Amino acid sequence: MSNKYVVLINVVSEEVIFDLPSSLEDLLKHASDRFNINVQKIFLEDGTEIKDISYVRNKDKLYVTDGSSYKPPASERPGTSSEEWITLNVGGKCFSTSKRTLTSSEPSSMLARMFSEDNDGYLFTPSSIDKNGAYLIDRSPTYFEPILNYLRCGQLVYDKQVNPAGILEEAKFFGIESIVPTLEQIIVQEKRTRDDLPLTRRDVINALIISPCTAELRFQGVNLSGADLSRLDLRHINFKYANLQGCKLTGSNLSGCCLERADLSHAILDNAQLLGVKSLCANLEGVTMKNCNFKDPAGTRANMEGVNLKGAILEGSDMGGVNLRVATLKNANLKNCDLRAAVLAGADLENCDLSGSDLHEANLRGANLKDAAFELMLTPLHMSQTIR
Repeated sequence: MSNKYVVLINVVSEEVIFDLPSSLEDLLKHASDRFNINVQKIFLEDGTEIKDISYVRNKDKLYVTDGSSYKPPASERPGTSSEEWITLNVGGKCFSTSKRTLTSSEPSSMLARMFSEDNDGYLFTPSSIDKNGAYLIDRSPTYFEPILNYLRCGQLVYDKQVNPAGILEEAKFFGIESIVPTLEQIIVQEKRTRDDLPLTRRDVINALIISPCTAELRFQGVNLSGADLSRLDLRHINFKYANLQGCKLTGSNLSGCCLERADLSHAILDNAQLLGVKSLCANLEGVTMKNCNFKDPAGTRANMEGVNLKGAILEGSDMGGVNLRVATLKNANLKNCDLRAAVLAGADLENCDLSGSDLHEANLRGANLKDAAFELMLTPLHMSQTIR
């Protein structure tokens, strides 16, 4: 049962007070039992039929019938009293509503006290009324409208382009306390959602514009999943622990970047520059890295020790001198790669396709070469390269 109560009145004006149940069906049943008639319809004082229990407010007077319509006495019908309908001019925008809407839902609010008959607090002076008789309120109409709709139907409904923080300030100003917890929860949830959203290409470009290419830009641990960062100069950026899942990095320059323990699974890095990149234990499973350049003429080796390249495509890449010690390259495609002097000691090369690759002076000691393909090698693989 709700903590609200209502006054039910039957066709012979007998009244009874009821706790407001959770459903309209229960209210009809209770009324039928109490009045010993088959109650089919319930109406507000102004003759409006109630079809949803959420529209019933605390202390409402409700009229019940056995299915017939209810018409309020002439003195109670809307429009018969000059005070029944009120126009508010809020920040230059006019809102028309009933006095009942403003006074019954939040009886302790500023609006209720303004228009209650027993009001001895807020009184309007003639200067507070415009030329059309509307009461002037110097507040934002954008944020007031959701407040008024809440008073009308008991539910918060607002345009998603409207900032809920603004509605919260209006609710506090007008004293609509019942809506404050809901708005505070919405604001917290929206902030949490914004914090979880990945950065975009524009976010990265804005950071690049204000940073020299020789300085290390810190994107450590950030979420960039799915971002299109193709053809950008990303040299010397720290992406340690960053989420780069599914990123598009085609043609980007990642030379000197720190990708340690970053997640680049299923990212696209075709034709990327990766000179001297540091990607210790990074996750590059399923990544596409065709025709990438890892070979630094200055002699700085790309460090990919312990990296996960399971199922990756590195076909045609220049990987001379790359450190791939204990890396996972199972089912990877390394066709026609330059792996001269590369370190593949202890690497898992099971079912890896190395056809047409140059493994001259590459270190394969302790590597798992089960079912690996070495067809059309440019130089024959020497036994000393594979024996510990």
